[in-house]
Amino acid sequence: CLMLSFFSRGKLGRYPPWPGKIVNPPKDLKKPRGKKCFFVKFFGTEDHAWIKVEQLKPYHPHKEEMIKINKGKRFQQAVDAVEEFLRKTKGKDQASSHNSNEEKNRRNSSEERGKQSAGEEKRKASLSEGKLKKGTGEGKKRVSSVSSERGSKSPLKRAQDQSPRKRGRPPKDEKDLTIPESSTVKRVMTGTVAGFKWPPSVSEPVKDSDPHFHHFLLSQTEKPAVCYQAITKKLKVCEEETGSTSIQAADSTAVNGSITPTDKKIGFLGLGLMGSGIVSNLLKMGHTVTVWNRTAEKCDLFIQEGARLGRTPAEVVSTCDITFACVSDPKAAKDLVLGPSGVLQGIRPGKCYVDMSTVDADTVTELAQVIVSRGGRFLEAPVSGNQQLSNDGMLVILAAGDRGLYEDCSSCFQAMGKTSFFLGEVGNAAKMMLIVNMVQGSFMATIAEGLTLAQVTGQSQQTLLDILNQGQLASIFLDQKCQNILQGNFKPDFYLKYIQKDLRLAIALGDSVNHPTPMAAAANEVYKRAKALDQSDNDMSAVYRAYIH
Repeated sequence: CLMLSFFSRGKLGRYPPWPGKIVNPPKDLKKPRGKKCFFVKFFGTEDHAWIKVEQLKPYHPHKEEMIKINKGKRFQQAVDAVEEFLRKTKGKDQASSHNSNEEKNRRNSSEERGKQSAGEEKRKASLSEGKLKKGTGEGKKRVSSVSSERGSKSPLKRAQDQSPRKRGRPPKDEKDLTIPESSTVKRVMTGTVAGFKWPPSVSEPVKDSDPHFHHFLLSQTEKPAVCYQAITKKLKVCEEETGSTSIQAADSTAVNGSITPTDKKIGFLGLGLMGSGIVSNLLKMGHTVTVWNRTAEKCDLFIQEGARLGRTPAEVVSTCDITFACVSDPKAAKDLVLGPSGVLQGIRPGKCYVDMSTVDADTVTELAQVIVSRGGRFLEAPVSGNQQLSNDGMLVILAAGDRGLYEDCSSCFQAMGKTSFFLGEVGNAAKMMLIVNMVQGSFMATIAEGLTLAQVTGQSQQTLLDILNQGQLASIFLDQKCQNILQGNFKPDFYLKYIQKDLRLAIALGDSVNHPTPMAAAANEVYKRAKALDQSDNDMSAVYRAYIH
């Protein structure tokens, strides 16, 4: 069913609308307790989530309105995916109709041949009747029976077998190809959402059941079970092919509206570009959060939103069950734990510490050892993303360490990100994060190099971007960073100084195992030149300036 879904972010804000379709969940995925909900797959992404019935709205009545409200390129790509889905569905319907007409013609032809066969048998019976004096009646009966079986009765029987059943229960295989009108659907039609129809009529707009709901969802209209099976199969294949364990939180613009926050007290240390967005989403999803930042003024906004203020890292850790930290580099991570009034002073048996900073494996291993030595539990969980993804709750979390603590952080990870991966022992997440950022930083330097080469050779930089956006390299990252360069807007979304730090640490990681990293080394030199040009506190895309000075 093509539908629309709305999700509330509570009193602190709203999520933008997003299109998707109702599908069958994987067999091993449990349905959330509480209100009735459907499993949703979102167009333009690989994300999925359980969505409450009252948060579903029909697509077509609200399509134009939502396109006007949402100008983002990613949303438009999702709408394009919907239209492509509808075109394919329509094409299948037309093909099905054409096949149905051909089948009807074949049945009619078969019936005509059957009638001719019956007439021929009767003529033969008449000739035989004059010659056979005994068993005449018996012969007629036999001939009549044969003509009936070969003639009109045979095509009639085939037609009955091929036509849909009119009465009684459908066979099992027919049931599997349709969605039964369950009591839940009937209640949707008559209860929760005023004016809701299944499928909805375009001429009958659906009223919003809650003014805070602000999210759209699509569903399919034809042969849903087939798509259900395809989606379920795809999810299982992804699970089987992945060596790591992951918590698939789905697109946070969907699932975050209905997650159940943990009852554990959460602490958060460090309110920089990434930390601020994370804390905001934790609060919006109903978590109890105590915050601390080296610059105390940054805490004020979150206090207004309902957070509590911790005076020192030690105080936050001692008063909270799970404390997260997100700081800039290895030195800051060590000072936070080992320094005066630091994390270590607040650690007692059972206290949990989650370091989300991007640091090297040696640093995170050292921190884990001192935390565990005091009876604490440790998890490293660096995040892949930028300020915008942090604000949107769309980060990717790479975790390693205490598996039980990873599970305890489930609702927090769902609030702040779209996916989290558990990578095993402490140090693995740090290594993986450095590799990810090494690739990203090198790619950014290559983008800048390409744009400057286009400029000096008399080629249009905008045309280069247009070409790249139509090719295999097309991505949100590519488009955004190129737009930054073309517009001369280097407001930080990911600090240049931090990507250079990550490149340096990745090169050191390669050195530790005697593995060459010449591409990263070359990119690192370009970023170092950009830093010398006073670009450290600009966005990483400001590496472009290293090529034009």
